[in-house]
Amino acid sequence: MNTILGAGGAIGNELAKELQKNNQPIRLVGRHPKPFANAELKPADLSNYEQTQNAVKGSSIVYLTAGLAYDIKVWRELWPKIMRHTIDACKQHNARLIFFDNVYCLGKVNGAMTEETPFHPTSKKGEVRAQIATLLLNEIKAGNIKAMITRSADFYGPDCGTSVFNSLVTDKFAKGKKAQWLINDKVKHSYTYTRDCGKALWLLSQTETAWNQTWHMPSAHPPLTGKEMIEIAAKYFGVKPGYMVISKFFARLGGLFNTIIKELNEMIYQNDSDYIFDSSKIEKAFGIIPTSYEEGIKATAESYLK
Repeated sequence: MNTILGAGGAIGNELAKELQKNNQPIRLVGRHPKPFANAELKPADLSNYEQTQNAVKGSSIVYLTAGLAYDIKVWRELWPKIMRHTIDACKQHNARLIFFDNVYCLGKVNGAMTEETPFHPTSKKGEVRAQIATLLLNEIKAGNIKAMITRSADFYGPDCGTSVFNSLVTDKFAKGKKAQWLINDKVKHSYTYTRDCGKALWLLSQTETAWNQTWHMPSAHPPLTGKEMIEIAAKYFGVKPGYMVISKFFARLGGLFNTIIKELNEMIYQNDSDYIFDSSKIEKAFGIIPTSYEEGIKATAESYLK
């Protein structure tokens, strides 16, 4: 049984599709899991120990793809519990664990982010992510669990409501509005295409030598600037590439009136200079070619038209 904890998000959905293509039994776990062809649905609160144990029971591989409300208080309270409960459940039921992580734990990096980049969080959310990733890495080193950490850059793709790129660019163009960009449209910023994540997660899960390592998800290179990304999106929406850049001042001002914007302010460091994500490890190991930005943005635009 392949169990997706935190099903229903962009990554969980793409993974479920890939598992389905490969005729795998699927269990979708979440507070309110949505129906998916031939999948078992199991409502559960992952911050509850017993419910997590019950959700994992009978699984061979568990994918932790959960997302929480973008609130540091929620993260500090729930993420350590969720990771601890998931690890304990996987150990109890002899299941392997794949944790889908982000790059917050790395902090501001000069140069490319690789699997070897040390944790140096420069945000409160980054501190939480470093804490839970370290918890899992320590369990792996101790030989208590067979697991892996998979990590992506900011992601985008069809039907991806939690993507900043989708929210600021493709959603806006789809509504006939001008796009927006955060802080600096002239620096390079890597993005990971969600459909590449689903395929890569399935591939890694089936490769014995991939376990007990960290893997970056396939991400197109070289990264583009915000201006270049917006121009590609505008072309496939058939609109002019009009956009505005949200300055640091207006981001801070907006945080006074909007909780999500307030929470985003500590992550501004990801947008004021080059943000380069290196996925050469998985590309070389499996001969993977990441989806190009041109192709990925085109498919994302077409998903709105459908």
